[in-house]
Formats: sequence, structure tokens, C-alpha cells
Amino acid sequence: TGLGISNIYQEVSKLTEKPITVVATHIHWDHIGGHKYFSEFYAHRDEQSWLCGEFPLQKSLIQKMLVKCDLPCDYDLEEYDLFQGFPDRLLDDGDIIELGNRNIKVIHTPGHSPGHMCFFDETNRFMFTGDLIYKGVLYANYPSTDPQAYLDSVKKVSAYKPVRIFPGHHSLDVPIELIGRIKSALQKLDDENLLSHGSGRFDYEDWSILL
Repeated sequence: TGLGISNIYQEVSKLTEKPITVVATHIHWDHIGGHKYFSEFYAHRDEQSWLCGEFPLQKSLIQKMLVKCDLPCDYDLEEYDLFQGFPDRLLDDGDIIELGNRNIKVIHTPGHSPGHMCFFDETNRFMFTGDLIYKGVLYANYPSTDPQAYLDSVKKVSAYKPVRIFPGHHSLDVPIELIGRIKSALQKLDDENLLSHGSGRFDYEDWSILL
């Protein structure tokens, strides 16, 4: 639901008259800000505490990050606050979110965050990859990240053999073979004992990873 600075519900409600449940891939400030505009949301149980006062970044640091965003000219950063709340449902690996004629499978993919999830549309073989896979800089450098788990999660997603990827950031033009390229690169870093915090930034053709 983005930063939460504008009311995203006003736009989403134009797309459907059906009930809306929010399910973010993970509980990072740039993904859950607009949760406050919705009546129901789900989250992975490993990040439940982040919604109850234990988010690992201070609000002042998040506000500094917001300065880099294209904010409305009249927005007061002091008004920003991290969304907090209790999920209507706690999700686990392998859970199914039923959408009537479509099932969405929950895939626990820690690495970028402890409770990060990808979502697999079993009918269409679409994979929603959140911050695990996209074109751009992948982040595995914060204390709450786990580079080794990141590699395991990429391998896990790869095994589903999706036909299309919907990432959490940047371009939607993500080729399926990007999963394999990321997996191979991370495995090579692991073989060279570089897949760990503090190793630095590694740049590839259309993506990078910060460790």
C-alpha cells in the first residue's frame, strides 16, 4: 500500500466493488503505509512484532529516507508515522489465500526481511516477488536481513517455474530468466565466501545486490 502519504484506497476502490484485503509481501515502511486506509490485512507471523512497536528502524531514520521520495510539496514530514496494527490473519509458508476461482499460495521467502513472502497464482503461474527479485538494487545489508536465507529463497521461488513475475519495485518488465541469473550470482558469491553482511555491493547487467 506504499508510503501511506496519500489515500491509496480511493484509487483501489475504483478498480473493484468486491471486498478488499491487503496482503503485503513484508512489513517494511514503504509497503504498509497505506494499510491504515483498509479494514482488513494479513501478515506473516514472523513480522507480527514489527506491527506492535518492535520495527527495527527508528521513525527518525525512516523520515530521513522519505526526503528522497517525490513527496507532495505541502507534506509535513513530522506528520509521518509507521503503521501499526494487529493482522486479521497470520500467514505461514504454504497457506492458501482463496479468491473464489483463483488460489494464491503463500511462499515464505526470508532474506530481505524475516517474514518476507512471495505469492504464487497457481492458476496463471504468476509470481509476486516483492523485494526478493526485481530489476535494480536488492537489499540484504540491514541487520534484519539474512544473505544466506536470501539465496535459499531465490532457489525456492525458482523451483515453482513461474511464467511471469510481478515485482515490488521499479519496472514490471522483468524477464523470467532473471530468477536464474540472480540465483547463479548469489551462489557464486556464496562459493567465494562473499554472501555475508559487509561484503559490499555487487553489480550485474540489470540488477545489483547490497550486502
